[in-house]
Amino acid sequence: MTRGPMLSRRQRRQVFNALAFEAGWLACVIGGNGWGLAVVAVVIGHHLWRLAEPGEWRLLAGFAALGLIMDGGLVLVGGMRFADSGSGWLPLPLWLWLLWPLFATLVRHALDWLWRTPWLAVLGGATGGPLSYYGGSVLADVRLAPWLLPAEALIWALLCAALASRYHQQRAK
Repeated sequence: MTRGPMLSRRQRRQVFNALAFEAGWLACVIGGNGWGLAVVAVVIGHHLWRLAEPGEWRLLAGFAALGLIMDGGLVLVGGMRFADSGSGWLPLPLWLWLLWPLFATLVRHALDWLWRTPWLAVLGGATGGPLSYYGGSVLADVRLAPWLLPAEALIWALLCAALASRYHQQRAK
C-alpha cells in the first residue's frame, strides 16, 4: 500500500499555526474577553516558545499597537458598536484588540507564501480583512457602520502591500 505525500516539518508547523490562529479567532469572537484572553495567551505563548523566529515578539507587539490605533480609532469614530464592550480601559473590547497580535503570528509562518506575490497579498488583504470583520460582527453581535467594510478593505490592502514590500526588501539584502 502506498502512502500519499507526507507534509514536511515546516508545512506541519504552518498548518498548526493557521489552526491555532483560527482557534484564537473563534475564542475571541464567540467567547469574548475571557475566553479570548485565555486562548490567545496560550496560542501566543506557544508561538513564541516553539514557532517564533528570534525577535519576532517585536512583530507581535507592533501589531498590538497598530490594532489599538486602527480599530480603536474606528470604534471612536463610530465604525463599530458593541452589545457589550466590557474592557473599560480600551476604546475597543479586549477580544477585538487581541486579534491583531494573533494575526501577527501568521505573518512569518502560515502566510509567508502570500508576501511573495504583492498583488495577491493586496487582494487577500482587501477581501480577507473585511470578511473577517463581517463574520466577527455576525457572531459577536457587533453593528458595523455602512462605510466600515470598504474602509477595512483599504486598510488591510495597504497593510498587506506593506508586508509584501517588507518581505521583498528583506529578500534583497
